[in-house]
Amino acid sequence: MTRIPLVDLRAAHTEVAAEVRAGFERVIADTAFVGGREVAAFEDEYAAFCAARHCVGVGNGTDALELALRAVGAGPGAEVVLPANTFIATAEAVARTGARPVLVDCDPDAYLIDVQAALGAVGTHTKAVVPVHLYGQLADTKRLASALDGSPVRVVEDAAQSQGATVGEIAATSFYPGKNLGAYGDAGAVVTDDAEIAAAVRAMGNHGGAAKYKHDVLGFNSRLDGLQAAVLRAKLPRLAAWNQARAAAAARYDELLSGFEQIVLPVTLPGNEHVWHLYVVRVESLGGDPAARDEVVGKLNADGIGAGVHYPIPVHLTPAFASLGYKEGDFPNAEAAASRILSLPLHPHITADEQEQVVEALRTALG
Repeated sequence: MTRIPLVDLRAAHTEVAAEVRAGFERVIADTAFVGGREVAAFEDEYAAFCAARHCVGVGNGTDALELALRAVGAGPGAEVVLPANTFIATAEAVARTGARPVLVDCDPDAYLIDVQAALGAVGTHTKAVVPVHLYGQLADTKRLASALDGSPVRVVEDAAQSQGATVGEIAATSFYPGKNLGAYGDAGAVVTDDAEIAAAVRAMGNHGGAAKYKHDVLGFNSRLDGLQAAVLRAKLPRLAAWNQARAAAAARYDELLSGFEQIVLPVTLPGNEHVWHLYVVRVESLGGDPAARDEVVGKLNADGIGAGVHYPIPVHLTPAFASLGYKEGDFPNAEAAASRILSLPLHPHITADEQEQVVEALRTALG
């Protein structure tokens, strides 16, 4: 039985192994294991890739979002609006600033933040709205930014799943190994056009100061290391082509699954360039029973298909955030998605034969 992983990190490494080895040798020769020339070069290159003025490398994506939020003033007594349908790290980053996460629903089709609900949740204590660019496409940040223009509320994007899609004024991203642009461990960055935000993030991530032993504010230890920067530099020139390969694979899935009445295919919003971090389908034939959906995923896994669920429990129903006081039924679109969706294997190196095997296994699992 051929095993088909959700994401094939081995194939990606094979493609960049020589460049990674050369990068490691540069870092070791410089003994620049934290910061240094490799990090500075990657920051410049990734900022250019994003058409942004500044990129600040940090330790991981959660830190990136927290530091960006702190830079816009999120802290005790403040509120930050975010969607209930997201990985818990989004809400963690808000809570770690001391601000209160204010959750809103997602839309029923693309599962991205409900912009109207988000704007309705903005109050006198709101410091930021965090649209999450799930699965590889953008939430409607233009509408958010336009509606909030002239107010003190900032749009801080969670772009952990959208490397290669356009980002706005302030965006936090993750380079976790499974991302479209992944390191060989934890890594992240804040990308922004705002020089003051970039300087604040850099200082806070470096123990509160721009220089050694200069601590202007209370800071943290969250810095991109040279070895991870070398990996990211090796991969970055391939990212556009890898995203194109993901898009081609997604189109192939669309064709293979067309007419498959038991599932609903992913929706790309008008004007979006989807970079297909994940290929997420909604299973409608199981009546919204999460146990039945999980059984389907289990059958796929038993057949060697690396399917998964992103995400099985909305933030408002996780015990970690029970103190927020939300209850089942508060965000019906997020809850419906959590009980029905599943992610099929998708990565730049997946073959047509492998995708046909995935679809046949899904057909069998659904009976």
